[in-house]
Amino acid sequence: MFIRQCFKTVEGKRRAYWALVESVRTERGPRQNVVAWLGTLDEAGRLGVLQAARSQAVEEGISVARLGYSQQPLFEFEEEPTEPRWVRVDVNAVRVENSRAFGGPWLAMHLLEQLKLDEFLSKHMPQGKERVRWSLTSMILVIARLLDPSSELYVAEQWYRKTALPDLLGVPADRIDDNRLYRALDELLPHKEALEIHLKNRLGELFNLEYDLFLYDVTSTFFEGQCQRNPLAQRGYSRDQRSDCKQVCIALVVSRCGMPVGYEVFAGNRADVTTVKDIVQLMESRYGKSDRIWVMDRDMTSEDNLEFLRQENRRYSIGTNKAMLKKFEQELLKEDWSTIRDGIEVKLCKLPREEDSNDTASEVTETFILCRSRDRKEKDKAIVKRAADKIAERLDSMKARCEKQNRDPLTVSREIGRLLGQN
Repeated sequence: MFIRQCFKTVEGKRRAYWALVESVRTERGPRQNVVAWLGTLDEAGRLGVLQAARSQAVEEGISVARLGYSQQPLFEFEEEPTEPRWVRVDVNAVRVENSRAFGGPWLAMHLLEQLKLDEFLSKHMPQGKERVRWSLTSMILVIARLLDPSSELYVAEQWYRKTALPDLLGVPADRIDDNRLYRALDELLPHKEALEIHLKNRLGELFNLEYDLFLYDVTSTFFEGQCQRNPLAQRGYSRDQRSDCKQVCIALVVSRCGMPVGYEVFAGNRADVTTVKDIVQLMESRYGKSDRIWVMDRDMTSEDNLEFLRQENRRYSIGTNKAMLKKFEQELLKEDWSTIRDGIEVKLCKLPREEDSNDTASEVTETFILCRSRDRKEKDKAIVKRAADKIAERLDSMKARCEKQNRDPLTVSREIGRLLGQN
């Protein structure tokens, strides 16, 4: 921030004025904004500024000669001495207002450049008649999600104007509102598949990621309201314990290191087990049929899914139903377990499986991994013991009440039934 002399023609005469200006960074390079007009700034005022500048320069170790040279027209004065006019300010009584966060937004923009996300958005979302390009609005959404995840309303009304993004992107704060941010999501959605492919390829180039193993799972998110215009919003199994609300299911696929490679949204009443074929075929059509391993939990297990995964020699590691343990009773009793880390032991087993194909009996062998955990064993024992202690305590209380008064046997049996149901 510095003082600059400006000239203006008034009634045919060229008049000089002084302005306090600041340098700001914009998308078109450094620019100067006028903070305040100081008027003609007579000799006493200029000497006051000079004296204040010299005092500050001495404190900060700046050359006074250099200071005078950089603002030489400001400090020229007539031969007759003039008393300087200046005011001492108590800095402890000054507060900072309208501060802008710069480091986080600048780093986020640098990351987007490394991902070439700015080039992708400019290419796939060309500018039309809108005053602010959809590509810039999309970048604002990405940066806000990275630095301060919140609603679009909060971003528009509070967060954006408190950052340096208006200067870095060249988009004034009054041009950003929640409606524009929501519409940017609508404009971005048709490019979802191309965006996922671009990020997967670019991240693979930057970090040499491996995509030989995909982990797949499904979660859900619920809505408040009727959601009559959203056909995917349905009532189903709620992981948020909100069965009274409609929801959608979100299927996510990540790599070995947890890097997302794709997601899909399914109806809220769709079972997890019915999504496996769709996701596997979608990922293979998008990234090819490489020799990868699919990892899923037991919610994805069904005979149809296993048969589908065996096709074309797909490899998988999937949780099996607990009922399968009955087939490994003898293996469980043996002591040939291998310790993979403290408290966890595993062993590999084979389970022959006969299948008919073209009226020809063939044998398909799968490898099963039996796992047992000492910590989980102790946890299960503690859960059972806690439930047993509650039952015993309540039964003693019921016995004492029955000894004091005659109680209807049917009422007692109902109370015992509730007790067992709770524990």
